[in-house]
Amino acid sequence: MPKVVVDVMPKPEILDPQGKAVLGALPRLGFDGVADVRQGKRFELDFEGEVTDAVLAEVRDMAEKLLSNPVIEDFTVRVEDSAR
Repeated sequence: MPKVVVDVMPKPEILDPQGKAVLGALPRLGFDGVADVRQGKRFELDFEGEVTDAVLAEVRDMAEKLLSNPVIEDFTVRVEDSAR
């Protein structure tokens, strides 16, 4: 079954308090060397049949209208390899 993945991330100019909290916790847990953390969302949409350009356009429309807040978030849409 084809899977389309929508990754949503805060725009670079938007503060990310959750990412900053994770960044602060990493050294306390012994993980050093991480310069920055941004936290986002991942949506996986399974489709019956072939994922066409029209389907991808519809998913982009979904992302703009529901899955993301275009004022403060960017998103990417991709087809994920079914072998994963």
